[in-house]
Amino acid sequence: QVQLVESGGGLVQAGGSLRLSCAASRSIFSINTMGWYRQAPGKERELVATLTSSGNTNYADSVKGRFTISRDNAKNTVYLQMNSLKPEDTAVYYCNVEGFAYSDYVGRDYWGQGTQVTVSS
Repeated sequence: QVQLVESGGGLVQAGGSLRLSCAASRSIFSINTMGWYRQAPGKERELVATLTSSGNTNYADSVKGRFTISRDNAKNTVYLQMNSLKPEDTAVYYCNVEGFAYSDYVGRDYWGQGTQVTVSS
């Protein structure tokens, strides 16, 4: 069973930093894109950042220059370093992984359970 375990969310003051982590279970392989999305109350889920297996990154305009996505392929883990946080960054952050499960060799999108990030002004 594929599982994504997120950690690192919390409450921080504006201008502060947080680092999110998302570890995918070993039951998934051939991971291509890993990414982070977020959903604020009353809003749709939106892309924050993605990172392909070849190293290409994509960031939302609102986080460029403040957030950095990285990954450790040996650990099946993706990170999101968030600096200079703003109140508008408050949301539930979800990790996303595109890969194949050993159980059926079918490619899918997998989602974490979400971690709350709250930035106070």
